Amino acid sequence: MNRLVKAFACLSTALYRQALINHSVAACVEHEPVLKVLNCRTVVDVGANRGQFALVARRCYPSARIISFEPLPLPAARLGEVFSADANVALHQVAIGPEPGHSTIHISGKDDSSSLLPIGARQSALFPGTAEVEVANVRVGPLDEFLVADHIASPALLKLDVQGYELQALKGCAALLERFAYVYVECSFAELYAGQALADEVIAWLRERGFRLRGVHNMSYDSGGRVIQGDFLFGRE
Repeated sequence: MNRLVKAFACLSTALYRQALINHSVAACVEHEPVLKVLNCRTVVDVGANRGQFALVARRCYPSARIISFEPLPLPAARLGEVFSADANVALHQVAIGPEPGHSTIHISGKDDSSSLLPIGARQSALFPGTAEVEVANVRVGPLDEFLVADHIASPALLKLDVQGYELQALKGCAALLERFAYVYVECSFAELYAGQALADEVIAWLRERGFRLRGVHNMSYDSGGRVIQGDFLFGRE
């Protein structure tokens, strides 16, 4: 989405304008067309960063429960500030993965590009400013370590934006996956993070568990016109 168009959308909506002016958090308005037709009662936001996606979820679903997961302390603190008056937003400062424990996170110069996988040269070349600047140790665990099934009112959306760690994070959600009607996940067609699963692997894993690909949105391309990544929406069959 064009930056000017996005800025206008953020300033023309009271919820987004308040977050932008008071907390310097710009809502990811490009997701609105996808979310507004799903009518969800619960949103589990894995890789929430500063709450950019949660803002859009709140606008589309005014009464929904939003449960956010963000392991990095600075963006997590900003998310907490943005939603400090919203009792229906919960924040867990952890990453979601298959096994409980701790792991090294590779922090990008743009912290929303940080990952539990090493940041590859292609990522930093395609998206300048996203190279690794430091590492940290963060808590990791499966989703059912922090939520029980009854906390997920249907219909529910599982959103993941975890920078190459998509398949591992999905495996960390496996025990509760049946509670979700939709999965919305950023996937790549090229390896941007060392060892990441590509889009076809994520599609196959979800298909085996009863989710069919319903659409691909917000595609990004390299300078040669080759598709790099997009946001994939899956619905339960």
